[in-house]
Amino acid sequence: MRRLLEYTVREIRPYINWAYFYHAWQVNGTQHEGREALQADAQRMLDDFDRDYYTKAVLMLCEANSDGDDIVVAGKTRMPMLRQQTPDSGDQPCLCLADFIRPVSSGKADQIGLFATTVDRRMETEHVGDPYTRMLAQTLADRLAEATAERLHEQVRKDLWGYGREERLTIPQMLRGEYVGIRPAVGYPSMPDTSVNFILSELLNMPEIGIRLTESGAMRPHASVSGLLIAHPRACYFNLGQVGDDQLADYARRRGLPVALARRFLESVLINR
Repeated sequence: MRRLLEYTVREIRPYINWAYFYHAWQVNGTQHEGREALQADAQRMLDDFDRDYYTKAVLMLCEANSDGDDIVVAGKTRMPMLRQQTPDSGDQPCLCLADFIRPVSSGKADQIGLFATTVDRRMETEHVGDPYTRMLAQTLADRLAEATAERLHEQVRKDLWGYGREERLTIPQMLRGEYVGIRPAVGYPSMPDTSVNFILSELLNMPEIGIRLTESGAMRPHASVSGLLIAHPRACYFNLGQVGDDQLADYARRRGLPVALARRFLESVLINR
């Protein structure tokens, strides 16, 4: 199943995680006056956005299995994942996102979600006056793309996939990740290689919602999010940590890339940079 979805800013606004918005502005909880002024300006800009813009998402729900550290989507497309080399705590295994998908050896297909969300490109290009207005527009656009992913994930759990139909979480609980399953995003700690977006875009057709990829797989508009939706009840978020030369070579082989190119994609997490 593949779906295109469009949202009004009014619908997405309640899902904004303001903690990350303030973090981007380096405003902490003790700066009450600064927070209030920034919040007032942000709410006025969101009112403007609501009149003129929409956010968009593309979603695919499809069969999948794991094969070692690869996730095989729809029986043919391989998405190589990376595995922790040091566990988060001493009594835990080293995790890989493929661990949360039923192995191909089971003879039974599992399911996975693939997604991308973005904002109207004009949010980033039409507010280019003074630096403050430009940064306010960009940080709000970033939050709206993330909030769209939050809203989409809720729809997937409760309706489109339906594995969480009985869920009764408030939005603050969702923002704390109290739902069943996970939504690991490309470029985040468990999936740091942005070039995975090339695989996702082939499956999702990201340009249909206005997303273009750079040579490294970074998305444009900048205010875009992509990733996986995994329903396993024991799935959890984790930090991959650093990647050694042996894992780099193995990952390059599984991706079908020259080691030098894989090194460029993984430079931020390599032990030997």
